[in-house]
Amino acid sequence: MPLNRAPRPQWLTFDCYGTLIQWDEGLQAAVEKILAGRATATKPPTATQFLHVYDEHEHRLERTPPYRNFAEVTRESLRLTMAHFGLEYRPQDAETLTGSISRMPPFPEVVDTLARLQQAGFRLCIISNTDDDIIAGNVSQMGGHIDRVITAEQARAYKPSPVIFAHAHQKLGVTPADVVHICASPHLDLAAARDIGFRCIWIDRGTGRKPLPDYQPDATVPTLDRVLDVFNAAGWL
Repeated sequence: MPLNRAPRPQWLTFDCYGTLIQWDEGLQAAVEKILAGRATATKPPTATQFLHVYDEHEHRLERTPPYRNFAEVTRESLRLTMAHFGLEYRPQDAETLTGSISRMPPFPEVVDTLARLQQAGFRLCIISNTDDDIIAGNVSQMGGHIDRVITAEQARAYKPSPVIFAHAHQKLGVTPADVVHICASPHLDLAAARDIGFRCIWIDRGTGRKPLPDYQPDATVPTLDRVLDVFNAAGWL
């Protein structure tokens, strides 16, 4: 159903990393720091090459029972990626990576846009594949405009599993039809929107991530502030 023919939601839910927080930029910088000065028998990987392998391990571990918290997933993904490239893994490498996540800043338009949405009467919730203590540093940079935070640690499940979304909707006291989800991740959040049936706006920040071939989001915008245009057109602002 087009947004302008659907009921105005009370709650807006958001992906965090890549949607609100500068994830790719921060992750690239952290990996470059980890790789700096590392000796290897072959040509060292670039940060992009390293992250391609790291992402595969991370997503696989998140999907593989039993549940592990995100800090543990990060450590194991990093260890496996180091081994893949013939690099020595050091415990401080994982600390460098997880410590950098909490300090990653919001995109420039995020805080003002969240303020506008909150002032318009929407309640705002983050649903994120992370641990409570990691995301706390990111939320503290959002101007006090986030009403609730639901993490994989709380739900003991990672997106795109319906478990984390069911946990979030139960905590918010809503059904999937009552929310609009705003996200930048096709293979996590758009996949969940397709499978669960909640309304979804995709933030396509030009990272090269492709939309799913079998799912069309309710709207696509390049930055978070353009969500305001979509809501104006729907008569919600």
